[in-house]
Amino acid sequence: MCVLEFRAVEREERRGANEAYFREVNERVEEQVKDLAGSDAVFNILCECSDLTCSRRIALTPDEYESAHEDPRQFIVLPGHAEAGIEDSVVTTDRFVIVRKRGRAGEVAEDAAQESG
Repeated sequence: MCVLEFRAVEREERRGANEAYFREVNERVEEQVKDLAGSDAVFNILCECSDLTCSRRIALTPDEYESAHEDPRQFIVLPGHAEAGIEDSVVTTDRFVIVRKRGRAGEVAEDAAQESG
């Protein structure tokens, strides 16, 4: 593997790890909201895009959140925040996009989901 290929794989792994981190934070929030307000309550999550500087919020219900994360390779991002090089858009709404990681980023996301739960 040449240096450029190695850097591309390393960058892909880092992006997958970033999104897995945001998902872990959001899962804690979702559990608390669901326990306190029920599954119909609307709450805000952090955009789960791979940009560590992104602090934008997405409003959704616990049911929407859980449905999106049934697949450990899936993440919820704002429209325009999907990374075409490492993920595919699965569902698009006016509030959010559910993306599915592929390749090494998907493997990292799956590994992180298994480790956390």
